[in-house]
Amino acid sequence: MLAPSPIAAASAYHRHRPEQTALYAIVAEHYPRFVQAIEQSGGYLPKFVRQEFEDYLKCGLLEHGFLRVKCNGCKHEHLVAFSCKRRGFCPSCGARRMVESAAHLVDHVFPAAPVRQWVLTFPFPLRFLLAAQPEALTAVLAVVQRAISTFVIRHAGLALSSGARSGAVTLIQRFGSALNLNPHLHMLFLDGAYTFRGERPIFHRARRPTDDELNRLFDSLSHRIVRLLERRGLLVAESHHPQLDFEPGSSLNHLHAASIAYCIAIGPHAGRKALTLYSVPPLDEAANSPLLAKVAGFSLHAATVCEAWHRSRLERLCHYITRPPIAIKRLSVDRQSRVVYRYKQPFRDGSTHVVLEPLDFMARLAALVPRPKLNLTRFHGVFAPNFKHRNRIVPRRPGHIDADQPPGPMTWAQRLRRVFAIDIETCPKCGGKLRVIACIEDPSLIAKILAQIRRRAALIDSTPRASPDSLPLLNLI
Repeated sequence: MLAPSPIAAASAYHRHRPEQTALYAIVAEHYPRFVQAIEQSGGYLPKFVRQEFEDYLKCGLLEHGFLRVKCNGCKHEHLVAFSCKRRGFCPSCGARRMVESAAHLVDHVFPAAPVRQWVLTFPFPLRFLLAAQPEALTAVLAVVQRAISTFVIRHAGLALSSGARSGAVTLIQRFGSALNLNPHLHMLFLDGAYTFRGERPIFHRARRPTDDELNRLFDSLSHRIVRLLERRGLLVAESHHPQLDFEPGSSLNHLHAASIAYCIAIGPHAGRKALTLYSVPPLDEAANSPLLAKVAGFSLHAATVCEAWHRSRLERLCHYITRPPIAIKRLSVDRQSRVVYRYKQPFRDGSTHVVLEPLDFMARLAALVPRPKLNLTRFHGVFAPNFKHRNRIVPRRPGHIDADQPPGPMTWAQRLRRVFAIDIETCPKCGGKLRVIACIEDPSLIAKILAQIRRRAALIDSTPRASPDSLPLLNLI
């Protein structure tokens, strides 16, 4: 029997061509107008927001630099474009980060133990506060984590005085389904707790909470959060949202507030509600939704559980909570040049789409960009880096000897192969090994190489169908 071809295990790499997407076309056309409109209103965009837009417009384009990759065997070459590596709204870089984060959590953080997802959302005034002041979000998260950890330990039949510890990973998600700014917490808690006697930690499974127990926890949580913010002088009563100005002159706070409230942020209709489309009848929210508590804008949900043997389901859950904010397939432009974004699922009021003017869509993108150095992934309890028994709980990488040295991040090639079955290290023609032979960043050399590729493409196929990132190159270097 013939051995399977090395190419059959994975598909060949092809550049994702962001310039052909609706998102890229919208940003490229309207970004200058958006900046101009902000400046005409007397404000400005912070440097990190401007950098997000400008780098996105270069992401994945060969004109802004690339790697030359060559096969050791048949000498086949192709080009790999640079990415922007930003955290805001770039779908490509967001997908890569999602893959790496999910793989790291499943392979190197969560042990073979059940995991329960806890999702906490906040009322509108607190969303603005937590988006504008990350320090307040950190303090709120500490309160929430302590309360839920204590709850889990006690449901495992243990007392806090016994030294039992649970563990959690929190993903701070900043967006909602309508591209609105909505800071909320996705917390993946071990559904149980560890005790430490002797060399081997012992896991104790927590029993499933009842709805009444969840409601009591939820009531305690909401009151603790409010008291914390009142003590810090951050909570303003009887107000649409706290009147905060953490960056004088910046328009970011205004964009945050409009995005949170589903309002138009810029232009003659600023302050009005964004247009929504209703394609299905209103959905009745089930009064008996399992493990869901809601009051005064707060919401706590804890019904999703992944058992110890459901590693693939856990990885899908990690993909969901680390996903990028925009799904390209659900974004389009209508005949009036308005941006239409379809929800993944209809809202309870029956709405299925949100329709935005281009400048207001740009405002929503700007509001989604996280501030620099804001860590959106937090580790608690037995997963905290400084917990002394952490290395006895988390899974070890095969062949990883030094338990104190954390595993390195996945390479781009590993990410592509793991999720999309794309192999960037194997030649698509002969199955040989590909290697990087040059990093091209000089604009004149980039133009020379791309011009040669276009000429060769025109000779090979007059239509032309040949991919400019996979055609043979002459020896220009």
